[in-house]
Amino acid sequence: MLGVPIDVLSADIAVRRISAWAQAHESRYVCICNAHSVVTATQSAPFRAVLAGADMATPDGAPVAWMLKRQGASAQQRVSGPDLMLDYCAHAARTGESIYLLGSTETTLAALVGTLQARWPDLRIAGTESPPFREPTPEEGAQTVARINASGAGTVWVSLGCPKQESWMAAHRGRVQAVMVGVGAAFDFHAGTVARAPLWMRESGLEWLHRLISEPRRLWRRYLVTNLAFMIGAARQLVTRSSGSPGT
Repeated sequence: MLGVPIDVLSADIAVRRISAWAQAHESRYVCICNAHSVVTATQSAPFRAVLAGADMATPDGAPVAWMLKRQGASAQQRVSGPDLMLDYCAHAARTGESIYLLGSTETTLAALVGTLQARWPDLRIAGTESPPFREPTPEEGAQTVARINASGAGTVWVSLGCPKQESWMAAHRGRVQAVMVGVGAAFDFHAGTVARAPLWMRESGLEWLHRLISEPRRLWRRYLVTNLAFMIGAARQLVTRSSGSPGT
């Protein structure tokens, strides 16, 4: 996908794969890739390396899933961060696996924990952490890693925003003894602090429009500029593939 490797898989396969890694406490990371992250990777070699190094990269966002369909994965559906997180929480509640929540504010985390435990009373939340809104000191970073590892969590759900969360996960593979999954705005959606698009808009590929209308000043560049760049790049890639030229 514009030079970024994206896995062809279902949400169920993603949950089972993450669960197998989590049970073994393997240090891995999962990126949820939408048009914004793919375009960012085309503009930043370090970030492209971060996505390329992920143990799993799922197709978030309708444009990414559509592109995979056009390239032969006819049954591919979105595997979005918010949805994958809920699917995994349901799985973890059944299996007894504990999770760790990293990101957002203390207020959002408290609301999120309440929402998740109301829905799944058996879900084990091993810890939560709201990191500082600045670059942490080496000591603070080491303390975060120590807390995560001491918690025994099999997965760490990371909500720091793109590309910060992906870069953080890549930097901590081998240090955090759990599967790290970057889920963007999922904490805010599930905590109820930010309204998610209605299901019909998500299924129609219009979730980006809902978010743009909700937060135009913050997100206009991301959705108008990067979505346009994605469409241009995707069209070029499809034309190149259809012509049989190398370099796709």
